[in-house]
Amino acid sequence: MSGNRDCDTIFALSSGSPPAGVAVIRLSGPDAGTALMALFGRLPEPRLASYGVIRAGGRDIDRGLVLWFPAPKSFTGEDCAELQLHGGRAVVAAALTALAQMPGLRLAEPGEFTRRAFFNSKLDLTEVEGLADLIAAETESQRRQALRQAAGSGRATFEGWRSRLIRCRALIEAELDFPDEEDVPGSVSDEVWLEARSLAEDMRGQLAVSSAAERLRNGLEVVLMGRPNAGKSSLLNALARREAAIVTAEAGTTRDLIEMHLDLAGYPVTVVDTAGMREASGVVEREGIRRARQRGAAADLVVWLSAVDDPAPADPGIGAEVWTVATKCDLPAVDVAGAVPARLSISVASGDGLSAFEAELARFAADRFAGAEDAVVTRVRHAQGVGEAIAHIEAAVAGEGRGVELRAEDLRRAADALGRITGRIDVEDLLDVVFGEFCIGK
Repeated sequence: MSGNRDCDTIFALSSGSPPAGVAVIRLSGPDAGTALMALFGRLPEPRLASYGVIRAGGRDIDRGLVLWFPAPKSFTGEDCAELQLHGGRAVVAAALTALAQMPGLRLAEPGEFTRRAFFNSKLDLTEVEGLADLIAAETESQRRQALRQAAGSGRATFEGWRSRLIRCRALIEAELDFPDEEDVPGSVSDEVWLEARSLAEDMRGQLAVSSAAERLRNGLEVVLMGRPNAGKSSLLNALARREAAIVTAEAGTTRDLIEMHLDLAGYPVTVVDTAGMREASGVVEREGIRRARQRGAAADLVVWLSAVDDPAPADPGIGAEVWTVATKCDLPAVDVAGAVPARLSISVASGDGLSAFEAELARFAADRFAGAEDAVVTRVRHAQGVGEAIAHIEAAVAGEGRGVELRAEDLRRAADALGRITGRIDVEDLLDVVFGEFCIGK
C-alpha cells in the first residue's frame, strides 16, 4: 500500500465465507459515511445498531443491521461502518457489487484494516501479532496467550523497559550537561548502572521462556517411530479418532510422513507417523526412512513403538527425547534379551493404555509450555530484539574504561532495539511480513 491507496475507502467481507447465518461487511475510510448513506439512507447513531433495508440501484438487497463508527473511535481510527446481513451467497455478492461500483471505494487487501489501525496508533506491532495469533488459535492455551498479546501485555512490558532505558539516558546526559547544578547528583551514573543491571536481568527472565512461548504458537511435535508393523499408524488413527493413515498387515505401508494436529488438554501437539525402521531395498522406502530420521532428530519427543510380539530397542541415533512404548499389549509378549523396558504399554485394538498415554503426553506438553502463556516474548523477532537490547545494556554496564558518552550511546541502541519490537522505529521492512498473516477483511 502506498500513496493514494492509503486514502481510499476499503471494504471487505469480514465474516466467514457464505453461506452462513450472518455476513459482516466492513468499511473504513473517508467515504464510509457516504457509502452508508447511499445504502441505508441515513447515518445511524454512532456505535448503536440500526435495523432497516439496505438498497442499491433502486432495489432492496436485504434487511439487516447497520453500525456507524466515526473517527477516531473505531478499530482503524478512520470512519468505519458495518453491514450485518444474511449470509447467503447472493446477498453478499449483491452488497459487495454495490460497494465496488461506488467512486472512491475498493476491496481491501489482506490485513489492510489492521494495517490502518497500526498506522493510526490504534495498535502496536505486538498487538497486531497477537491479533493474528488469536485468529489462528486452535487450542485453549494458544487462545489465552494470543489474547494477552492482543490486549497489550507485550506492549506494556516492552514500552516499560524502553522507558527505564530512556530515564537512564536522561540521568547520564543531565550529569554530562549540568555537572555543577545542585539538583543533579554527581554520582548519578552509579544509580544508572544499577538500574541497567536490574533491567537486563528482567529481560533475561522473559527471554528464558521465549522458546516455550514460541513453541506454544506452533505446537509441540511428537514423532512416532519404530519397526514396521509396530502400530505407529494405528496409534495415530486412535489419537485422531479417525482413519488418517492406512493400516494393513503388510510391512512398510507408510512411506511418507503423515501429520495430525491435536488438542491435548488445551495444548497444541502435532503427531507425525513415519516409515518403519528397517533395511529397505526400495528407493521410495529408503527415502521415507531418511525423512523419518530427520524429523525425529528435530522433534520435541520421539515415541518409539515396539510391539510385544516383535520387541526392538529404540534407535540410538535419533537425538531427541525418546519414550519407549510397548504396543499390542493384548498379545503374548516375546522375551528378548536386552529389550529396553517400556515406559507405557498400550493396545489400540482393545484401547488399553491409550488414556494413560494421552495423559502422559498432556503432562509432557504442560511441562514444556510452563510459563509460556504469560510470556511477552512470543516470537523469534521479539527474542532477537530483546537479545540485542541486553547485549547493548551489558556493553554499557561493562564499559567502565570508556567514556560516559559512549556508554549512553549503548543505552540508546538498546532502547531502539526495543522500539523496533513494538513498531516505534525502523520497521518498514517488517510490515509486509507481519500483515501478510491476515486474511482479507481483517
